[in-house]
Amino acid sequence: MAADNVQVHELSHALASHHLSRLRSVDTCPSQFRQHIRTLSTLLAAEATRDLATEACTVTTPIKTVTCQQLTGRIAAVPILRAGLGMVSPITELIPDIEVWHLGLYRDEETAQPVRYYDKLPRNNPVSVAMVLDPMLATGGSASVAIETLQEWGVPKVCMLSIISAPEGIERLTKEFPHVSIYTCAIDECLNERKFIVPGLGDAGDRIFNT
Repeated sequence: MAADNVQVHELSHALASHHLSRLRSVDTCPSQFRQHIRTLSTLLAAEATRDLATEACTVTTPIKTVTCQQLTGRIAAVPILRAGLGMVSPITELIPDIEVWHLGLYRDEETAQPVRYYDKLPRNNPVSVAMVLDPMLATGGSASVAIETLQEWGVPKVCMLSIISAPEGIERLTKEFPHVSIYTCAIDECLNERKFIVPGLGDAGDRIFNT
Protein backbone atom coordinates (compact mmCIF):
# COMPACT_ATOMS: atom_id res chain seq x y z
CA MET A 1 0.00 0.00 0.00
CA ALA A 2 1.53 3.29 -1.09
CA ALA A 3 1.91 5.97 1.54
CA ASP A 4 0.93 8.66 -0.98
CA ASN A 5 -2.69 7.53 -0.84
CA VAL A 6 -4.57 10.70 0.19
CA GLN A 7 -6.28 8.67 2.90
CA VAL A 8 -3.02 7.37 4.38
CA HIS A 9 -0.56 9.64 6.16
CA GLU A 10 2.82 8.09 6.98
CA LEU A 11 4.69 10.38 9.34
CA SER A 12 7.95 11.70 7.89
CA HIS A 13 9.91 13.10 10.81
CA ALA A 14 13.45 12.60 12.08
CA LEU A 15 12.26 12.21 15.68
CA ALA A 16 9.73 9.57 14.62
CA SER A 17 12.45 7.59 12.86
CA HIS A 18 14.70 7.83 15.92
CA HIS A 19 12.09 6.69 18.43
CA LEU A 20 10.86 3.93 16.11
CA SER A 21 14.36 2.45 16.03
CA ARG A 22 14.35 2.23 19.83
CA LEU A 23 10.76 0.97 19.96
CA ARG A 24 11.50 -1.94 17.63
CA SER A 25 14.56 -3.16 19.52
CA VAL A 26 14.21 -6.37 21.53
CA ASP A 27 16.59 -4.81 24.07
CA THR A 28 14.25 -1.93 24.96
CA CYS A 29 12.83 -2.39 28.47
CA PRO A 30 9.12 -1.82 29.25
CA SER A 31 9.60 1.61 30.84
CA GLN A 32 11.57 2.86 27.85
CA PHE A 33 9.11 1.21 25.46
CA ARG A 34 6.24 3.11 27.08
CA GLN A 35 8.14 6.38 26.77
CA HIS A 36 8.79 5.83 23.06
CA ILE A 37 5.10 5.00 22.56
CA ARG A 38 4.16 8.28 24.28
CA THR A 39 6.58 10.32 22.19
CA LEU A 40 5.46 8.76 18.90
CA SER A 41 1.81 9.16 19.89
CA THR A 42 2.41 12.87 20.51
CA LEU A 43 3.98 13.32 17.07
CA LEU A 44 1.21 11.32 15.44
CA ALA A 45 -1.59 13.18 17.22
CA ALA A 46 -0.10 16.54 16.30
CA GLU A 47 -0.32 15.54 12.65
CA ALA A 48 -3.79 14.00 12.91
CA THR A 49 -5.23 17.08 14.64
CA ARG A 50 -3.72 19.60 12.23
CA ASP A 51 -7.08 20.42 10.61
CA LEU A 52 -9.46 20.20 13.57
CA ALA A 53 -12.28 22.72 13.43
CA THR A 54 -11.71 25.99 15.29
CA GLU A 55 -13.74 29.09 16.06
CA ALA A 56 -12.83 32.67 16.84
CA CYS A 57 -12.51 33.76 20.46
CA THR A 58 -11.46 36.98 22.17
CA VAL A 59 -8.46 36.92 24.51
CA THR A 60 -7.09 39.76 26.64
CA THR A 61 -3.29 39.72 26.83
CA PRO A 62 -1.28 41.92 29.23
CA ILE A 63 -1.05 44.38 26.31
CA LYS A 64 -4.42 44.36 24.49
CA THR A 65 -7.45 42.34 23.42
CA VAL A 66 -6.89 40.09 20.42
CA THR A 67 -8.93 37.65 18.33
CA CYS A 68 -7.63 34.05 18.53
CA GLN A 69 -8.78 30.58 17.52
CA GLN A 70 -9.93 27.76 19.80
CA LEU A 71 -11.08 24.21 19.17
CA THR A 72 -14.77 23.70 18.63
CA GLY A 73 -16.92 20.58 18.85
CA ARG A 74 -16.47 17.47 20.97
CA ILE A 75 -13.35 15.40 20.32
CA ALA A 76 -12.83 11.84 21.53
CA ALA A 77 -9.93 9.45 21.82
CA VAL A 78 -11.04 5.83 21.50
CA PRO A 79 -8.28 3.43 22.56
CA ILE A 80 -8.71 -0.22 21.65
CA LEU A 81 -8.02 -2.12 24.86
CA ARG A 82 -5.54 -2.90 25.99
CA ALA A 83 -2.59 -1.71 23.90
CA GLY A 84 -4.35 1.50 22.86
CA LEU A 85 -4.19 2.71 26.46
CA GLY A 86 -0.49 3.42 25.96
CA MET A 87 -1.38 6.16 23.46
CA VAL A 88 -3.97 8.01 25.54
CA SER A 89 -1.87 10.10 27.94
CA PRO A 90 0.00 12.24 25.38
CA ILE A 91 -3.24 13.01 23.53
CA THR A 92 -4.99 14.15 26.71
CA GLU A 93 -2.03 16.44 27.31
CA LEU A 94 -2.48 17.98 23.85
CA ILE A 95 -6.27 18.25 24.24
CA PRO A 96 -7.10 18.44 27.98
CA ASP A 97 -10.88 18.54 27.35
CA ILE A 98 -10.89 15.46 25.13
CA GLU A 99 -13.34 12.66 25.92
CA VAL A 100 -11.92 9.15 26.27
CA TRP A 101 -14.15 6.21 25.35
CA HIS A 102 -12.89 2.62 25.50
CA LEU A 103 -13.53 -0.33 23.22
CA GLY A 104 -12.38 -3.79 24.33
CA LEU A 105 -11.33 -6.03 21.44
CA TYR A 106 -8.91 -8.92 21.29
CA ARG A 107 -7.75 -11.15 18.47
CA ASP A 108 -8.66 -14.81 18.61
CA GLU A 109 -5.29 -16.53 18.21
CA GLU A 110 -6.76 -19.41 16.18
CA THR A 111 -8.94 -17.46 13.77
CA ALA A 112 -7.17 -14.06 13.91
CA GLN A 113 -10.66 -12.52 14.08
CA PRO A 114 -11.54 -9.71 16.53
CA VAL A 115 -13.67 -10.52 19.57
CA ARG A 116 -15.49 -7.64 21.28
CA TYR A 117 -15.69 -7.85 25.07
CA TYR A 118 -16.20 -4.24 26.20
CA ASP A 119 -18.29 -1.42 24.70
CA LYS A 120 -19.77 1.37 26.82
CA LEU A 121 -20.34 3.92 24.06
CA PRO A 122 -23.64 5.79 24.46
CA ARG A 123 -26.25 5.31 21.76
CA ASN A 124 -26.96 9.02 21.24
CA ASN A 125 -25.27 12.44 21.32
CA PRO A 126 -22.16 11.40 19.34
CA VAL A 127 -18.90 13.35 19.42
CA SER A 128 -17.79 15.48 16.46
CA VAL A 129 -14.44 13.72 15.89
CA ALA A 130 -13.15 10.36 17.11
CA MET A 131 -9.57 9.13 16.96
CA VAL A 132 -9.19 5.35 17.18
CA LEU A 133 -5.94 4.45 18.95
CA ASP A 134 -4.05 1.18 18.52
CA PRO A 135 -0.24 0.92 18.33
CA MET A 136 -0.46 -1.85 15.72
CA LEU A 137 -2.67 -1.93 12.63
CA ALA A 138 -2.16 -5.53 11.50
CA THR A 139 -5.07 -7.30 9.77
CA GLY A 140 -7.33 -4.32 10.38
CA GLY A 141 -9.97 -6.53 12.02
CA SER A 142 -10.16 -4.76 15.37
CA ALA A 143 -9.85 -1.33 13.78
CA SER A 144 -12.68 -2.17 11.38
CA VAL A 145 -14.99 -3.17 14.25
CA ALA A 146 -14.05 0.00 16.19
CA ILE A 147 -14.68 2.31 13.23
CA GLU A 148 -17.97 0.60 12.40
CA THR A 149 -19.05 0.98 16.05
CA LEU A 150 -18.27 4.70 16.01
CA GLN A 151 -20.12 5.20 12.75
CA GLU A 152 -23.13 3.41 14.21
CA TRP A 153 -22.92 5.88 17.13
CA GLY A 154 -23.20 8.64 14.51
CA VAL A 155 -19.70 10.14 14.68
CA PRO A 156 -19.29 12.19 11.47
CA LYS A 157 -15.47 12.15 11.37
CA VAL A 158 -13.32 9.18 12.39
CA CYS A 159 -9.58 8.72 11.95
CA MET A 160 -7.20 5.88 12.82
CA LEU A 161 -3.89 6.40 14.64
CA SER A 162 -1.36 3.55 14.77
CA ILE A 163 2.37 3.54 15.45
CA ILE A 164 3.14 0.73 12.98
CA SER A 165 0.88 -0.54 10.20
CA ALA A 166 0.85 -3.49 7.83
CA PRO A 167 -0.12 -3.02 4.17
CA GLU A 168 -2.86 -5.62 4.64
CA GLY A 169 -4.53 -3.63 7.41
CA ILE A 170 -4.27 -0.37 5.51
CA GLU A 171 -5.74 -1.95 2.39
CA ARG A 172 -8.70 -3.32 4.35
CA LEU A 173 -9.53 -0.01 6.02
CA THR A 174 -9.17 2.06 2.85
CA LYS A 175 -11.57 -0.27 1.05
CA GLU A 176 -14.14 -0.57 3.85
CA PHE A 177 -13.98 3.06 5.05
CA PRO A 178 -12.88 5.34 2.20
CA HIS A 179 -13.58 8.49 4.23
CA VAL A 180 -11.51 7.48 7.26
CA SER A 181 -7.97 8.87 7.36
CA ILE A 182 -5.14 6.68 8.67
CA TYR A 183 -2.15 8.21 10.46
CA THR A 184 0.86 5.99 11.10
CA CYS A 185 4.54 6.35 11.92
CA ALA A 186 5.60 3.47 9.67
CA ILE A 187 4.20 1.09 7.07
CA ASP A 188 6.01 -2.22 7.40
CA GLU A 189 6.57 -5.09 4.96
CA CYS A 190 3.77 -7.56 5.55
CA LEU A 191 2.07 -9.93 8.00
CA ASN A 192 3.60 -13.32 8.76
CA GLU A 193 1.70 -16.61 9.03
CA ARG A 194 0.68 -15.74 12.60
CA LYS A 195 -0.66 -12.33 11.46
CA PHE A 196 2.12 -10.44 13.22
CA ILE A 197 3.59 -7.39 11.51
CA VAL A 198 7.04 -7.90 9.93
CA PRO A 199 9.50 -6.54 11.02
CA GLY A 200 7.16 -4.97 13.58
CA LEU A 201 8.00 -4.86 17.26
CA GLY A 202 6.35 -7.95 18.71
CA ASP A 203 3.22 -7.68 20.85
CA ALA A 204 2.73 -4.01 21.74
CA GLY A 205 0.36 -4.74 24.65
CA ASP A 206 2.74 -7.22 26.25
CA ARG A 207 5.65 -4.83 25.92
CA ILE A 208 3.74 -1.82 27.24
CA PHE A 209 2.42 -3.65 30.29
CA ASN A 210 5.40 -5.97 30.83
CA THR A 211 3.32 -9.16 30.62
